[in-house]
Amino acid sequence: MSVNAPAWLNARPIAHRGLHDRAAGVPENTIVAAQAAVAGGYAIECDVQRSADGEAMVFHDPALGRLTEASDPVEALSAAALTDLPVAGSAERIPTLPAFLGAIAGRTPLVIEVKSRYDGDLRLVQRVADLARTYDGPVAVKSFDPQLVAALRTLAPDVPRGIVAETRQNDPAYAALPPSLRRSLSDLLHFAETEPDFLSWRVDDLPCAPVHLCRLLGGRPVMTWTVRTPDQRRHAEAHADQMVFEGFRP
Repeated sequence: MSVNAPAWLNARPIAHRGLHDRAAGVPENTIVAAQAAVAGGYAIECDVQRSADGEAMVFHDPALGRLTEASDPVEALSAAALTDLPVAGSAERIPTLPAFLGAIAGRTPLVIEVKSRYDGDLRLVQRVADLARTYDGPVAVKSFDPQLVAALRTLAPDVPRGIVAETRQNDPAYAALPPSLRRSLSDLLHFAETEPDFLSWRVDDLPCAPVHLCRLLGGRPVMTWTVRTPDQRRHAEAHADQMVFEGFRP
């Protein structure tokens, strides 16, 4: 099994949702946050959700309430309606993934996290794969959902794909998942189906056996999230190949 993990994948610290600073009018997952990361020499991680008409929107939450004046689910509005919404009271709007890619224009690596409801819906990952395959720049795609990562083996086999995971699943979002799936996520029991090129693991859960073995014996690089404190940064340096950071400049 070959590993598609180019050197650029972990060459630069990765700005979590771009180099954002809400207090300075630079909200997360916006084009201005991406431009700030490019200017700082950092790679970028962004999240995507699906609009009602099938576009990949650069937005983290499944619903709009935390960052906009609307409260709808992202998937309830069209891409045109979503791009009209101010983000966090700033001049920035929710970008489509094509607009986000156009703003970065290959100037720094981009890692796209595809959000999922673990319901078997592949429409969003299909759209992201189509864009990633034709993008002229360093790009990788990752997800928490093994089914989406497995789909990328066929949809975009030449694009580096990664699994995002954590060992301790304390987030309420996991509550609806059966214990068998949660164990599969924690222990990488889906490995034969997903064949990830890299791992993206929660920093406070490192070190752990699945990650250590994949890194040591499988040659798979590990990026770790989300590094916010000096202690977490030291931990990332000891147990991972690169960090996804937020709240400071490395």
